[in-house]
Amino acid sequence: MSKKRYFIQIAYDGSLYHGWQIQPNAITVQELLDGAMSIIFRQPIETLGCGRTDAGVHSTEFFAHFDVENIDEVKVLNSIASINAKLPYQIAAKRIVPVANDAHARFHATARAYKYYIHFEKDPFKLNRSWLVKDKLDINLMNKAASELLNYTDFSCFSKSNTQTFTNNCKIVQAVFEEQDGSIVFTIEADRFLRNMVRAIVGTLVRVGKKEIDIEDFKVIIDSKNRSNAGQSVPACGLYLVKVEYPYIN
Repeated sequence: MSKKRYFIQIAYDGSLYHGWQIQPNAITVQELLDGAMSIIFRQPIETLGCGRTDAGVHSTEFFAHFDVENIDEVKVLNSIASINAKLPYQIAAKRIVPVANDAHARFHATARAYKYYIHFEKDPFKLNRSWLVKDKLDINLMNKAASELLNYTDFSCFSKSNTQTFTNNCKIVQAVFEEQDGSIVFTIEADRFLRNMVRAIVGTLVRVGKKEIDIEDFKVIIDSKNRSNAGQSVPACGLYLVKVEYPYIN
């Protein structure tokens, strides 16, 4: 029996963690997941995730791939309960899927979607899970500006500087705000995202909602390709990775 590759799907509340990726002197989701699976499979397990969520960011659907040697596939697929028993309550393993040995959780993803939650009144049950905004926002203006994102591909103005990416081009297919129980939720879907992109987009659209800038200003910011022209990066607490799609996983 040789090495076999799998995808694991997880969900996590990122409030307590310094993001997904293993870092020195900080607790991360990847570190805890690798540790749990290394115990269960009795061999070193190193996952590679579909992306790098920042400190405090959440995910309802996250995939990572990993390799296991000399363990029957049925045992691997039936290990979810055992893995969950080793994980903290804020991280949940959902399923394991066998894939080809060259399958890649990051590079083979064909679409990703995020949601960003904003609320307007103090709510202890939304602490670390949504961003409290005290200003009134014009959601109609924000949606008109958000729709302009679908007309662009270069989003350098919303990207964290000095990132190791070969291109700042992305294809956004959905960007919309919806009202929900006195809050608003922003949903954005694209083939790929840049570092800090969603939080920078929301921060700039909130400026539109406050009427600090108009839609033409928003377009000028995108055309500038300059991060310093865009709005603030909004807090991580409201951001959720909610969907990652692959051609070989249902």
